[in-house]
Parts: sequence; structure tokens; C-alpha cells
Amino acid sequence: MSDTRGRFEKEMNEKVETYQASIFFDRRLFVYDIYGSIAHAKMLGKQGIITEQEAELIVNGLQMVREEIEKGEFEFKKELEDIHLNIENRLFEKIGDLAGKLHTARSRNDQVALDMRLYVKGAIVIAIDMLIEMERAVVGLAEDNVDVVIPGYTHLQRAQPILLAHHLLAYYEMLERDVSRFQDMMKHVDVMPLGSGALAGVPYPIDREFVAKELGFSSISRNSIDAVSDRDFLVEYSSAAAVAMMHLSRFAEEIILWSSQEFGFIEIDDAYATGSSIMPQKKNPDVAELARGKTGRVYGNLIGLLTTLKSLPLAYNKDLQEDKEGFFDTVDTLLSTVEVFAGMVSTLTVNADRTRSAADSPYILATDVADYLVGRGVPFREAHQIVGNLVKYAVDKNKSLNELSIEEYQNFSSLFEKDICDISVEKSINGRNVPGGTAPEQVEAALKLARERLNGREKRG
Repeated sequence: MSDTRGRFEKEMNEKVETYQASIFFDRRLFVYDIYGSIAHAKMLGKQGIITEQEAELIVNGLQMVREEIEKGEFEFKKELEDIHLNIENRLFEKIGDLAGKLHTARSRNDQVALDMRLYVKGAIVIAIDMLIEMERAVVGLAEDNVDVVIPGYTHLQRAQPILLAHHLLAYYEMLERDVSRFQDMMKHVDVMPLGSGALAGVPYPIDREFVAKELGFSSISRNSIDAVSDRDFLVEYSSAAAVAMMHLSRFAEEIILWSSQEFGFIEIDDAYATGSSIMPQKKNPDVAELARGKTGRVYGNLIGLLTTLKSLPLAYNKDLQEDKEGFFDTVDTLLSTVEVFAGMVSTLTVNADRTRSAADSPYILATDVADYLVGRGVPFREAHQIVGNLVKYAVDKNKSLNELSIEEYQNFSSLFEKDICDISVEKSINGRNVPGGTAPEQVEAALKLARERLNGREKRG
């Protein structure tokens, strides 16, 4: 049976036993722990550190333990501290004292580092896949509403008319950066630490490259001290998750605003909204609100992890047990939020009449009026001042810009001619035909590129 208290005369205090146990949360690492132990046992047999027959018996025993856990028949025991000792103890019960040879040439320090790296590699792949699904939802909504006009905002004030698809593609760009961040971090995670021992390496003729190949790692760690104490890869995932959640929270805020009666730009599908316990008329954007709220939770986990690592001396310290609960919560929160958010976005309904009405705001074309003067040789700063005075006049007269007569325009500049009255929302949008602009030609090109990228990813699958 597993025993780590050989030098101690007293049993551990029961409260300490509960306080220091991690099995309550690290049990989710079981498949990675067994996967790593199988590769380690095979290596020990191949290298003659144990016999190949012993290695085979250990591997068979580990597979039986895995089946028990997967079937829900495994009893996790807090007195065994963690997932490593729980599995090892059950292996003793399955195959006897031979189980004690499995821990040859390794420590729980490099074992848990391996488990976490294997876990994070999988979590990265899932995050990328889900973020791509979110991209598909955003691009699909943009394609379905490619001609819809909305007011663009700065400072939450109506600024200039734009296409809704252009606005949505801003979120696509954010998601692309999120995908790229998760892809980039894989090279830092994809390093095999087993063989580092507690901190100094091990005095056995092990084959670390063999284990790395068995487990699908592209390289092995170069320094045993760093290998057992490094948690940068958890910080990187947590940071990327925090940025992705920040992006979703911005989108969530707009969905909340746009679905309000004050805006009325969109309607959230019934499947992604809730009612009120007292007000029958309510349709609450709870999914978006929760995404907005859970962003702070992911931020908190990141700060908690960084604080745990702050000033931590080398090599392994029990503090590192605190890397898991918050990190697991970050993974769960990110993946569940992206999955539900994508479903909500893909089912949104746009009220094109309402958005167009908002885009016909009385002064939303003021910049276009200034650009008109610039086209006639007026320096932009001077044109800006002229149009500012013009807008003030129109506000005082309770008129929109398109209600002003040519004579009123010419009171502010003799350069205004009758064609100033031809300025419109459509001309404003069409006139911004530069790469990255809101003109239909540019938006259609951006949509085409986004769809090609998504289709290419689907084919590579």
C-alpha cells in the first residue's frame, strides 16, 4: 500500500488531513495520471529497470483502475491526499507489492507537472475548437444581415453610420486573436517534465524521449528544477482565457443594451433568455449577463494564480497545490461560456427597421459634412469648427442637418452648394471604401476571407 509517512511517529491530525488533501478537485486528472503512469511503466520495462513482464502487469492493473473510475466504481479517499496516491493505492490492491515499482525513477513533483501539462494540452485544443464555433456564429449572423445599417458608437453616443456586419466582424477579429493566443501557447505546454524527479533528476538509465513520444510531447524539459516548479503554462492559459472572456463581456454588454426596449435592435431567442418571477412581461438577457459577470471570476482566478507563484522559491512547494482549483474553474467557465454564447449569437434576430431608424439620427452625418468642406480645400480643423457651429445652430432650431436649407448652410460657409443636400447614410457608408472600412465592398471582402478561413479549418478538422 502507498505510504509517505515512513519517518513519522504520529498519525496526521484529521483536520490537517482534510486541509491538505487535493483529491476533492484533482481527481479530474485521473485519466492523465494513468496515461502518464502507463508510459512510465513501459519505459521502465524497456530500459530493464523493471522486467518487461512486471511492466505489462503494472500497465494491465492501471487499465483496470481506469475502467473502475470511468464506471464510477472507484472510491476516492481523502486520507490518500491526491489522485496519484489514490490510483497507486488501488493498484496495490489489484496487483500487490509489484505496484510499488511503478514509482521508481519519478516523484509526485514531476508526476503532477506531467498531469497538468497533459490536461492543459487538451484544454487548449477544446478552447480553440469552441472559439472557432463562436467565430462561425458571429460570421453567420453578419452574413444573414449583410445590408443592415446601424449607428456606430463612440462613448455610447451615435457617431457615424456603419453596417452591422462590419460591427460584428470586429468581434470576429477579437476571436481570431484569441484563437491565435491559444495556438501560440501550445509550444510552451508541449514539454515533457517526467524524469525530473523531485527536483534533481533521477539516478536510473531512463529514456525520457521514449516517454515523450508515447505521450505525444514534442520535446522534453531541459532543467529538472524548472520542470517541477514551472506553472507559466497555467498563467498563459489563464491570461488568454481572461482576454477571451473580456471580449465576450464586451459583446455581452452590447447584446444586453441592444435587446432592451430603449434600443430594440435585436431580440434574443426564447431558448437563451429567462423570465421574471414577478413581472410577466420580462424577457431577461441572462446568458449575456452571466457571461459578463463570469468574466470577473476568470480575472480573479488569474490574479490568484499569479499571487500564489509570486516570490515562491525553487523548487516544488505545497503552495503549488493551489494552482488547480482556480485553474479548473477558469477552464470550465471559459468553455461553458463560449459554448452557450455561440448558441445565443447564432439565434439572435435583428430588427433592421429599428437599427436603420437609429442610424438616421439628426446629426450622425456631421463628419461627412466636414469632409465635404475638406474636399473643397478647407483644412479639416477649420471644417470641424464650421460644422460644429452648424450643428449648434441646427440644435437650437430643433432641425436635423437634412432639414436645413442651402441658404442656412451657406450662412456658415460659402463653399456649401446644393449637392450638400445629397449627403445620405448610404453615401456615408459607401464612401468609406478603404481596407478595413465599413463600405459594402470592404465588408463583403472581409466576410469572404473570414468564411474561407473557417471553411479551411473545417476541412483540416
